[in-house]
Amino acid sequence: MARFDNINEIETDLTGHNLRIGIVMSRFNQDICEGLLSACTAELLRLGVASERMLIATVPGALEIPLTLQTMARSGRYDALVALGAVVRGETYHFELVSNEMGSGITRITLDTGVPVANGVLTTEDDDQALARMNEKGTDCAQAAVEMANLLRALK
Repeated sequence: MARFDNINEIETDLTGHNLRIGIVMSRFNQDICEGLLSACTAELLRLGVASERMLIATVPGALEIPLTLQTMARSGRYDALVALGAVVRGETYHFELVSNEMGSGITRITLDTGVPVANGVLTTEDDDQALARMNEKGTDCAQAAVEMANLLRALK
């Protein structure tokens, strides 16, 4: 239903049928990442994405996520991608470096390739914050990937 008379509006579409979704998951902070992955894949299945139309690629850490996403995006095989990981603050500057570079890389891939990437890499102060957010963030990323894939299809 349109909000305004005589103005077309694209409605949110969370139908995952016939979509191909690639997921890149960091293995660093594995328990948190596995929780993100479990929530994400469960939601993708609930939205109608067939398991055989999903691919999960794992990488050592968050800094390896962008290159893998870029390779997947350039392959032309995916309607949307999901990045999953956890960067937990430590006592050094490394947290800022990893968080900033990884986040910038993901944004650049989306803009350079036109393939939407749902960023589910948590950046938290401690493990407890990450554990508290992993289910919701995994679910949110699945929904964002499906919604953006459908939106871009509708715009073409």
